Amino acid sequence: MPCIMGIDSGLTVTKAVIFDADGTVLAIARRRVPQLIPAPQYVERDMDSLWAATADAIREAVAACGRPAADIVAIAATAHGDGIYLLDEERRPLGPAVISLDTRAGAIADAWNAGAVGARALELTGQRPHASAPSAILRWISEHQPERYARIAHFIAAKDWLRFCLCGTIGTDRTEASTSFTDVATQDYSDEAFRLFGLDRLAGRQAPMAGSTEIVGGVTGEAARLTGLVEGTPVMAGLHDVTASALGMGGYGEGVVAVIAGTYSINATVSRAPKVDDRWFCRSGILPGEWNNMSISPASTANYDWFIDQFCAGDARQAAASESIHMIVAKEFEAARQRPSGVFFHPYLFGSPFGGASSAGFYGLNAWHDRGDLLRAVLEGIAFNHRVHVDALRDGFAPSSTRLTGGISRNPAMAGLFADILGLPVTATRTEEAAAWGAALCAGAGAGLFASHTDDPRDLASIETVHQPDFDRQRAYDEKYRVFLDLAEAMKPLWPTLRRLGSVAQ
Repeated sequence: MPCIMGIDSGLTVTKAVIFDADGTVLAIARRRVPQLIPAPQYVERDMDSLWAATADAIREAVAACGRPAADIVAIAATAHGDGIYLLDEERRPLGPAVISLDTRAGAIADAWNAGAVGARALELTGQRPHASAPSAILRWISEHQPERYARIAHFIAAKDWLRFCLCGTIGTDRTEASTSFTDVATQDYSDEAFRLFGLDRLAGRQAPMAGSTEIVGGVTGEAARLTGLVEGTPVMAGLHDVTASALGMGGYGEGVVAVIAGTYSINATVSRAPKVDDRWFCRSGILPGEWNNMSISPASTANYDWFIDQFCAGDARQAAASESIHMIVAKEFEAARQRPSGVFFHPYLFGSPFGGASSAGFYGLNAWHDRGDLLRAVLEGIAFNHRVHVDALRDGFAPSSTRLTGGISRNPAMAGLFADILGLPVTATRTEEAAAWGAALCAGAGAGLFASHTDDPRDLASIETVHQPDFDRQRAYDEKYRVFLDLAEAMKPLWPTLRRLGSVAQ
């Protein structure tokens, strides 16, 4: 039976996953990819190291899958969106990649959004520029690294770099191309967009667009040597990781919000016509005439990871193999839910929907609160922040249900919490490596294994659980949600001062 490979390269880990044609996972290999933080607000990645780590993961997965490499009939990649990966005329990395956690271009994006550029960008491209948008980063490079800017021959995204390393062709797909420089109405590149952002030199240098399921090359001899893949194995164009995750969990479509609780709070729904609003990105979908509307902020389960690292490190070291630290704190969370709590947490350690100067914070703490109360506040704060985005999408598209993925979705209590806070049915699908499976679906469709990328061969009903909101809890959370928003409004004038104080030596 043929098998397919999906590559998923996130902000900290790159993965290679081999699936049987029925969606069964045959092998997974992971490698950590270090982030480089040479200065405050800079978050970078060595491009050659990313490829080396990915190639190593592919080799391990190929060796572990129990099938000959020749059984792999197609490969597609997905990776973190936005940021920028640069190549020179020799098609070599032009310095480290700037990844989507980088905020050095925040002042540029803020200035654009305070004036006419932001408004025109929203109208033309379907989104306002932001700190990690390719437009803002490239403008920052043009102003602060003019020699580097002058040498740019190609600018691509993370998954496009992996595609290049696999098959030697430079290009992107429709979902990734729409991050800054396409006309939202036509879904084609727009010279006006380059002029709008002061990037005239780069007009005409953009990566060619292909369909996500389109074959864009075959594995090169060098890539085959490094990975154990068979030379010539078809490589598809792939897709943006938000879209891949929604597709992989069965949540890519109209009438449903795909909620992805990962490093970012990602919430997306598909429409058949472009609808532009400040509160979401209106980007191109997988097919022409589809738009994927994404309401996003860097404020989801990375806050939970921080909490575990900072408040539970001792317990994590002592936890027995049969009871992980997550199981231990889950009991504390359940105990905390049984008592009233006025403790709140803004999950803005890495950013928020409310402006670049925002920061995280606990509110309502008293001496009788314990770690469980803090954990409850963190998890509720994460879900509240997702609601900010889901409410925006409800205003524009009236979805009737949600699908939840991300590590947090494996806990039934969390899926129920999301249902209560969102006030919508939440379907948690037991999909292992949803983004990689979304990429693999595109690979399989391109290879002719599936009629289309949405032709998921799995019996979804057998691997999903629907959580209905509880009326009483939903009503209580509606009140808490209003307080959550009131606290954000109260903090908005103070956040810039807090940031200033944090950057000044006392």
